Amino acid sequence: MPTTIPNLLTWLRILLIPVFVTAFYLSDDTLSPHLKNLLSTGVFLLAAVTDWLDGYLARKLNQSSAFGAFLDPVADKLMVAAALIVLVKLGRADAILAFIIIGREITISALREWMAKVGESRSVAVSMLGKVKTTFQMISIILLLYHEYLLGIDCQLLGSLLLYLAALLTLWSMGYYLMLASPQLKKYQN
Repeated sequence: MPTTIPNLLTWLRILLIPVFVTAFYLSDDTLSPHLKNLLSTGVFLLAAVTDWLDGYLARKLNQSSAFGAFLDPVADKLMVAAALIVLVKLGRADAILAFIIIGREITISALREWMAKVGESRSVAVSMLGKVKTTFQMISIILLLYHEYLLGIDCQLLGSLLLYLAALLTLWSMGYYLMLASPQLKKYQN
């Protein structure tokens, strides 16, 4: 495993998951609900920034590695899944939407792995649609974690609307990737 700055940032993102989850399991005497919201939002936001930063630095410093290419999406999916599960438990997100988003991530990860094994990984590379989906997903999660009013904006309401939009984009992008992979799926079906 290459020890590079991008890989260290990815490991940091994974290590932040228990910190993020633990915030909601502390008693209200230990950490007020407002501080829980602030802490979890801050940790998730830090994770989102390190996600962008590790990719940028890997390219800029020429520190891309096969291990980093494997670990980065795993870290992203773990953080998003943990956030969605916490939000469902808190009653801030719909379980069906969380299932759609997490289910898509597992499906597309498996599809990409299989396509790589048959030498067709380029046909299911990350698209702009996937990036737009991720942006809406991250913003919605941040708003739902904050859960309070911010500058007169109801973060819960806006976060919920954006999570519905993220789920729709999730289904659309999954369909798109499956369509791209369909020639290979048909070829190897037998």
